[in-house]
Amino acid sequence: MVILGLTGSIGMGKSTAAGMFRQMGIRVYDSDASVHLLLGQGGRAVPAIKAAFPGVVEDGAVNRKALGEKVFGDAAALKMLEAIVHPLVRRVQEDFIKRAAARREKIVVLDVPLLFETDGDEVCDAVIVVSAPRFLQQARVLARGGMTKDKFDAVLARQMSDLDKRRRADFVVPSGLGRALTLRRLKEIVTLVLSNDADI
Repeated sequence: MVILGLTGSIGMGKSTAAGMFRQMGIRVYDSDASVHLLLGQGGRAVPAIKAAFPGVVEDGAVNRKALGEKVFGDAAALKMLEAIVHPLVRRVQEDFIKRAAARREKIVVLDVPLLFETDGDEVCDAVIVVSAPRFLQQARVLARGGMTKDKFDAVLARQMSDLDKRRRADFVVPSGLGRALTLRRLKEIVTLVLSNDADI
């Protein structure tokens, strides 16, 4: 089974690319969705976050806005949160891979924003980085509800630069030149990695 990593900085079009893989019938692991489940009502991360960040849990679920306010601009608090969440997310990912292998999937995609930053690329056979020009990235992100320039800059500060991600990638997919080109490039990559599966 080929494991493709999919990553890219905020606003680069990674989620759109993940949706295209799903349209191709490829199973995609969504780390953001895993985090939502872990922080949701009865989620496995809730007790530890409640202990570490008093006041952010309401009705058995983490209030993400309140938690964000606690860790925004506080490197130590963010590191504490990541120490709680990242191992749990990794466990969900491992379960996804095991289930896919049991189903004899030929290829799966791991959609992980911080793939390189958390060494998640180590389990991948190849990594795709989705990229777009900086002006387009900023326009996309600032169009999101509740997003500000300060928040955008803070997210970028936590992420490896787009340039470094592209340097480490096996494949770079453009998302600023139209959906048709992005989809064509993704299909080409799938064809290539499946044809080279014995060599990966």
